[in-house]
Amino acid sequence: MELKLKAETRPGGGKGEARKLRASGRVPGVLYGSGVESTPVAVDVRDLYHALHTSAGANVLVGLVVDGTEHLVLPREIQRDHVKGQYVHVDFLAVRRDVKITVEVPVHVVGEAPGMKVGGVIEHHLWDVEVECLPSDVPDTIEADISNLELGDGLRVGDLAIPPAVTVLTNTDELVLAVVTPQILRVEEEEVPAEEVVEGEAVPEGAEAPVAEGAPAEEGGEG
Repeated sequence: MELKLKAETRPGGGKGEARKLRASGRVPGVLYGSGVESTPVAVDVRDLYHALHTSAGANVLVGLVVDGTEHLVLPREIQRDHVKGQYVHVDFLAVRRDVKITVEVPVHVVGEAPGMKVGGVIEHHLWDVEVECLPSDVPDTIEADISNLELGDGLRVGDLAIPPAVTVLTNTDELVLAVVTPQILRVEEEEVPAEEVVEGEAVPEGAEAPVAEGAPAEEGGEG
C-alpha cells in the first residue's frame, strides 16, 4: 500500500519551534535515508493520522512530497504523548524501490484452535517477525493459523505463512504462541491437598488413636 503525504521544510531544532508547530496542527519530523540529506520537515497531523491508520500500520509506504519533490519513505520512530496520545515527532526513512529493506511485521492470528474448545487459551510469545524484502513487498501482517493446535501445541516462526517475496530473519525455531491451560487452573492443580487421617491407617508410636464419637470407654479403668 502506498499513500501520498505532503510535507514542508522547517527550521531545524529547538523545543519552542516544535511546540509552535504542534500547536498549529503540524507534526515535526526528519527526512533521511537513501539518496537524501537529513532534512527537518513538518506534516499535517490529520494527514499523518490517516496515513498511519491503514491495515499496513507503520509499514505503510508513503510518497512524501517535500517542496515539490517526492520521496518514497517509511514512517519510523513515531513518538506520541503518552497522556494525550498526540503525535510528537516522526522520522521518514527514504528507501528505493529496487533495494531490499528490513522491517518488523506484526503477527496476525487466524482460525480457532481445537485446544481452546476444551478450556485452553492462547499464550503469545512473539508479536512481530523481522523480515527482509523490497519496499513494495512488505506485508501488512503475517498470518499465524491456529486451526490445528490442540491443548499443549505451539506454533513457531517456521510454521508461519510467509509470502514468497519475503525472507524471514527471525529464528525459525522461535516460539510464536502456544495453546496452554489457563494460569489459574495450573495453580490449582499444583496445590497439594491437606493430609487427612484415613480409616485403618497406622498411628505413629506414642500418639493416641482417635476415638469415634459415642464409642464406649476402655474397660479396666479405676473406680
